[in-house]
Amino acid sequence: MPYVPTWVLALVAVVLVLGWYLSYSAGRLDWLHHRVETLRAALDAQLARRAAAAVEAAPLLDPATGLLVAAAAAQALAAGETRSETEWLEAGGQAPQLEEIENDLTRVLHVAFGDPAEVAVLRDSAPLAAQALLLLTQACTRVQLARRFHNDAVAAAVRVRRKPVVRWTRLAGHAAMPAMVEIDDSVPPGLTV
Repeated sequence: MPYVPTWVLALVAVVLVLGWYLSYSAGRLDWLHHRVETLRAALDAQLARRAAAAVEAAPLLDPATGLLVAAAAAQALAAGETRSETEWLEAGGQAPQLEEIENDLTRVLHVAFGDPAEVAVLRDSAPLAAQALLLLTQACTRVQLARRFHNDAVAAAVRVRRKPVVRWTRLAGHAAMPAMVEIDDSVPPGLTV
């Protein structure tokens, strides 16, 4: 067996460890990006569920307030359906008008279901009212959870992307930087269980 200097073995070991680390980092970054996309789709589904539940609960309210809730929910549903994945990527994960539409729905829900005493009367007003309000409460809570999970995944992806080794070796490629979803997802006081 020919003699191999120690420094050559050390260099080969360093190159192997560096290659493994870069491969591991690239795989982790890819997984985090996939996770962000999956959780964004889950958040979109929960936002649509909240809007649909608001439409179902709107007839329980007085006509003017019910119309406001139904209009805001219909606008949120329409905006969610017309959004495409490429629009989100082109906007860097941000869609201010969609976020504003979701914030409008939250504000309208707070106006309509802000008083716990009035909501208690609504629950007792019709046989299916309690079920419709329970669905709306669950949908609002699920939006909070979905947004929290999404934003946690975005924070993890951004943290990995900001590592110097990831930036220097350009492991992220041309993928857009994931962005947090900043909407008001608070549950109206009258709907809290």
